[in-house]
Amino acid sequence: MKRVPEPELMEGREQARAYAHADFEEPHSRFLRLLQDTSPIREVGPWVVDLGCGSADISIRVAKAYPDCRVHGVDASRAMLDYGRQAIREAGLEDRVQLHSGYLPGVTLPRSNYDTIVSNSLLHHLPDPMILWREIHRLSRPGSGIFVMDLLRPDSRRQARELVRDYCGDEPEILQRDFYHSLLAAYRPDEIFDQLREADLEHLEVRIVSDRHMVVAGRVP
Repeated sequence: MKRVPEPELMEGREQARAYAHADFEEPHSRFLRLLQDTSPIREVGPWVVDLGCGSADISIRVAKAYPDCRVHGVDASRAMLDYGRQAIREAGLEDRVQLHSGYLPGVTLPRSNYDTIVSNSLLHHLPDPMILWREIHRLSRPGSGIFVMDLLRPDSRRQARELVRDYCGDEPEILQRDFYHSLLAAYRPDEIFDQLREADLEHLEVRIVSDRHMVVAGRVP
C-alpha cells in the first residue's frame, strides 16, 4: 500500500482536547519501557528533548522515570501545548519539564544539543521525513542517545481498519479517524533505512516492536 500523507498539525481545540484525554497508557508505557530496555540508550543523561511532544505525556513519563534529567518538549500546536502545560502543573514538574512552541526545522531551544533526543509519532505527520532526521542531526552530539517510535504502515487499508477497530474502537470518532489516516501516512522499515542513509544516521537501528509500531534507536558515534 502506498503512503498517503496527512495534515501536519493538530491545531483544533476539539482535536487537541480529544488527544489530551485519550487513553494512551499502553503505547506510551511501551515507549518508556522500550527506551529503558534499549541497550544503547537506557540512561538518558541530564538533558532530554522531546520532538513533537504534543500534550507532553511522554515528556512527563521520561521526567518521572529519570528524576535527574530535565526535559524540553517542542511542538508547533499551541492547543496541544496548552494541555501539556496543564498536565505538567498537575504532575508538579514545572521545574524540570519546559515546553516550547515552534516548527521543525530550526526551532529555537535553550540548548544547542542534548544528551538524549526522543520523539513519539511525529515522523508520519511531517510533510518531509528528512525534517525530523536533520533536526536530530542538528540537536545531537557525539554520544547522544536517539529514540524515535512511530507507526508502521500496514499492508492494506483493510488491515488499517482492523487496527483501528482493535486498538481505538472505544475512542471518540475523531481519534479513530485520525488513527486510520496516521496508519496510512506511516512509513515502512525500508523507507526509514533510506531516510537514515540520506541523513548520515545509518548507524541507528530500525526494528518493528508491535503490529503497528517501529523504533529507530541508537547513539551518535
